Amino acid sequence: MSDLPEHARENQRYWNGMAHEWVAAGERNWAAAAPTWGIWKLPESELQMLPADMSGMDAIELGCGTGYVSSWMARRGATVTGIDLSERQLQTAERLSTEHGVPLTLIHGTAEAVPAADGSFDFAISEYGAAIWCDPHVWIPEAHRLLRPGGTLVFLGNTPWVAVCTPPSGAACEEVLHRPYLGMKRIDWTQVEVDPGGMEFSMPVSAWLRLFRDTGFELVDFLELQAPEGESSTAFSVPAAWARQWPAEHVFKLRKR
Repeated sequence: MSDLPEHARENQRYWNGMAHEWVAAGERNWAAAAPTWGIWKLPESELQMLPADMSGMDAIELGCGTGYVSSWMARRGATVTGIDLSERQLQTAERLSTEHGVPLTLIHGTAEAVPAADGSFDFAISEYGAAIWCDPHVWIPEAHRLLRPGGTLVFLGNTPWVAVCTPPSGAACEEVLHRPYLGMKRIDWTQVEVDPGGMEFSMPVSAWLRLFRDTGFELVDFLELQAPEGESSTAFSVPAAWARQWPAEHVFKLRKR
């Protein structure tokens, strides 16, 4: 993958370098009795990210990491493919797939250019993964290409408010606007003081909606997620008190026209 764009090369380096930090979380999620989502572990019963019965469906996880979302889909009956840039994350996914007896097809590659034929899948999903680490003007059309007519794309990632309210140092979100909301796209975290590394993508909601329309997706649902009442921690630089006033995460549910 020598022809990867700059952001993909950096994100591959970043995630390979910290893959060991995500092994325990991957193991917990593979062993979980029911799916939970995002930084606040919100229940599937609330978000309804997955079809209850995926029997006979072909599904792909775009940026699968340790593969636990892929495992949840496989256990609901789907035939599942996961793709990720980090070969070290995929090593964990492969090990857990074997240990749990849950077969997955795992591909080392980028969600911006998946080695699969047009119309290969009924369902595509990203929890973070491609949702924030890939260029949306590349991976959203690629997801559209991969889906059959009427197929579904669901993804969860940071809202633009997280980027707007994160200080230049990379420290926790504040009740201050640190960068413009309009016009944002690629956010380079490689030089910040706190947890340097990685290049994310974020856009105003209007830009997401325009991209979906122009690509050929219909918006089925849009969720803005809040930290649960009683939560007092800071999760991945997002204080719970902040995330009860402004949504730190959003979910888009789309259908291919």
